[in-house]
Amino acid sequence: MILVQPVLELRAHDGFTLWPISASAPYGFLPLSGALDDVEVGTAVMRIAACNDLDPEDEDRAARPPDPLGSFLHGLLTMDDLFASGGLRITDTSTGVTLLPGCCNGLDERRDWSEVLDGDGWASFGHDPSPFAERHGDDVRLTVDAERDDSPVIELPVVRLRRLLDAAEQDLVDFLGVAAEWAVRVLPDHAVAVSAALARALAVPEPAPPARSRPGR
Repeated sequence: MILVQPVLELRAHDGFTLWPISASAPYGFLPLSGALDDVEVGTAVMRIAACNDLDPEDEDRAARPPDPLGSFLHGLLTMDDLFASGGLRITDTSTGVTLLPGCCNGLDERRDWSEVLDGDGWASFGHDPSPFAERHGDDVRLTVDAERDDSPVIELPVVRLRRLLDAAEQDLVDFLGVAAEWAVRVLPDHAVAVSAALARALAVPEPAPPARSRPGR
């Protein structure tokens, strides 16, 4: 079986106390979907905010707020071009071969998969490793690390990959939905802005605001 999952690259995050997150690990990938619990969602939001935690270079951008929460969220909420480190993880469970996004690849770059299916027929996704996808007729060959002559590969039909990519896109939509609900509970003063920023960082349509309960219910 072939699994395609949108994953967020994680880094060590010792000392973070602004909201609950999972235990620190030096490096790894967190699959994003609507099945994440609150701590996992908080970890994902923390990591995406950290990817964009940069001092303003544009003179038109406001300075960082002095409070810790406002300061940490400032880049996420004010930068035009947002980045979420990661991409698509593709696993062939029958062979154990896994293609991972390389360094400097962002989740928004999953749109390059359309080039493989319907464009030039190839795309690369970062480096160290250097994953590479290439269409050969009705099939797609996924090379785990194009820099290696003996790199493992995954091969599957174009039709099947298209379905799997659609499912991965739905996983991101579902994640954004639970993240929006999480933000209402955990970051009520920033919930709308955080939800909109996450949608831009992940290149996913912004979800509708969570429905409010009617009076008396």
